[in-house]
Amino acid sequence: MSESHNLGQKGEDLAAGHLQKAGFTILSRNWKWGKHEIDIIAENKDLIVFVEVKTRTEDFQMHPVTAVTNEKQKSIIYAANGYLQKFKVDKESRFDIITIIKKVDSYQIDHIEDAFYPTLR
Repeated sequence: MSESHNLGQKGEDLAAGHLQKAGFTILSRNWKWGKHEIDIIAENKDLIVFVEVKTRTEDFQMHPVTAVTNEKQKSIIYAANGYLQKFKVDKESRFDIITIIKKVDSYQIDHIEDAFYPTLR
């Protein structure tokens, strides 16, 4: 496995742990709907959350949140709609981004709730 794949996997593991500590149950990881994918789908008693995880090293030039482009958001929204329909979910939903920056000997986790909203475009 490549170093970047390992870093991404570690980031998703950290993000899942972060969500569990916040009281969420992880329903799925790397859930696919056609060619679209959602990194983590989690829920608590009130809400289902679709999470995009972006992990970078601290020497990366741009903040990882900038990698969640409008096209990526549309892809996540499309997949989330598929998930909600397939499993007949009747809960409020939210789209979050969790960024993880690897420092020399630690990780900085930033959880952005309501990072983007589904639109009709």
